[in-house]
Amino acid sequence: MPDEAHPPLALLGGTFDPVHLGHLGLADDARRALSVAPIRLLPAGDPPHRPPPGASAAHRLAMLRLAIEGLPHLAIDDREVRRQGKSYTALTLDELRAEDPPRPLILILGADAFRGLPTWHRWQDLLGLAHIAVAARPGDPFDAALPEALVPLWRSRRTTRRADLLSSPAGRILVVPIRAHDISASAIRASIAGGGDAAGSARALLPPAVWDYIARHRLYAA
Repeated sequence: MPDEAHPPLALLGGTFDPVHLGHLGLADDARRALSVAPIRLLPAGDPPHRPPPGASAAHRLAMLRLAIEGLPHLAIDDREVRRQGKSYTALTLDELRAEDPPRPLILILGADAFRGLPTWHRWQDLLGLAHIAVAARPGDPFDAALPEALVPLWRSRRTTRRADLLSSPAGRILVVPIRAHDISASAIRASIAGGGDAAGSARALLPPAVWDYIARHRLYAA
C-alpha cells in the first residue's frame, strides 16, 4: 500500500510545442491506469533530444497552464524551464528524490521514448531514481523491438503489478495501456504554418484556450 506520508508522484515530461489533446488524453489514461493524481507535467526548457522548439519556453509554459485550467488531475512542474542548461530528466529526478527520498516516483514514457532510453543522459541511473511506466496501446508489441542494451533491464525490472510502483521508491517497469492518440505536435505546427484550411484542421486538435493563445501571439506562423 502507498505510504500516506509520501504519496506517489507520477511525471509526464515533454516539449509541449504546443500542448494538444493527445498530451491531455495520455496523461488522463496514465492517471487512471496508475491510480495516481495529479499527474505532474514537466515541460522541457531546452530539450536535448530534438531541435530547438518552435515556441519559447515561456510561451509553451503559458499554453500548458491554459490547457490544464479546470483539470484538477493535472499539475505543472516548471523546474526544467527555470533551470539553466539542457533539460536532462536525470537531473530532475535527482532533485525530486532529494526533496522526498521515500516517495515513489513514476516516470511516464511513451513506447518510442522507452525504446530510445539508451540515448538519454545517465539513462542507467533512471531506475535507481524512479519507476518507469511505459504507455503503450493494447496489443502493441513494442518490447519485441527493444535495443539490446535495454533487454536485461526489461527482463529484470518488469512487473505487472501496479502496487509494486506505489509501495517502493523506484526500480520497476510497468506497462500501462493507453488509447490511441494519433496527434503530432510537429504536424500541428506545420498545419498552422500552412494557414487557411490546414490551420483550421489543427484547431480541432488543441484546447480552445491554447488555439486562442497561438493565434493571439502568432506562434508557428510561416
